[in-house]
Amino acid sequence: MLLGTIQITGEDLRDAEVKGICESLNDNSIRILSLRGCRIHDEDFKKLMDSLKECESLAQLNLNLGVCNGKHRIKWLSEALVANKYLTSLFLHGTSLGDEGLECLMPALQLHPRLQSLDFGDCQLGDDSIKQICTLLPLTEGREGLVELTLSANQGVTPLGWTQLAIAIAANSQLQNLYLDYNNIGDYGAGVLSVALAASSSLERVDLEGCGVSEKGAEMFFAVIANYPTKMQELVLFENNVSAELIGQINDCLNQKSQGSAEDQESPEKSLEDDQNNQVAC
Repeated sequence: MLLGTIQITGEDLRDAEVKGICESLNDNSIRILSLRGCRIHDEDFKKLMDSLKECESLAQLNLNLGVCNGKHRIKWLSEALVANKYLTSLFLHGTSLGDEGLECLMPALQLHPRLQSLDFGDCQLGDDSIKQICTLLPLTEGREGLVELTLSANQGVTPLGWTQLAIAIAANSQLQNLYLDYNNIGDYGAGVLSVALAASSSLERVDLEGCGVSEKGAEMFFAVIANYPTKMQELVLFENNVSAELIGQINDCLNQKSQGSAEDQESPEKSLEDDQNNQVAC
């Protein structure tokens, strides 16, 4: 059966619409549900969370831009996540979580067996939240580790928080995509993250747009990319105090390494075919 997608943005959800969404969840006929910026009554939000508990088809849930604001809604979402075993992506960008709200969600997130992508951008998080999120990075028995993590615009996080995140990435992580744009990271944060990048065997994309990084911080990233066997494909450094020349050098280095990696992974069959063609040509 071809599973459906429901995407509604910035609307007032009526009872009939909520009923239809709940029916889709109950029937296991929906794979993606996005209610970005929608306004919904508390009782209807709870109905959606109750339906989420038993849904086996939903892979991605987008509640960005305040849909889950309020301690009671965070509690209902947490209860739904405890029961649900199939969701792989949860987006809460622009939710007024704070450290207290994330603490309420953490037990459910730590128990969930399949969550691999989380968006906590602009959620008013601090160092305590980063410390807790670090526990979600590694693959453990009974739980997938995170592959994608968004922490954009959480400007309450200090150098301590970014250091904790860097240590977790370096120590035991399968994270591939990391979005940290518009945070107060600076050159110190760039330094600890460059160490994490050097140690990581999985990181492919890191977004540091508008993070207060200077030429000095970018040079540390360049040194890692140029001298260590990382899997990095993209490093975003726009809107920082970094020269276009250095950004160009970093991108050129990434492109060269990406091309070299692709050549190294060439199949034996194709290599044999090329050898035979070369022999014929000779």
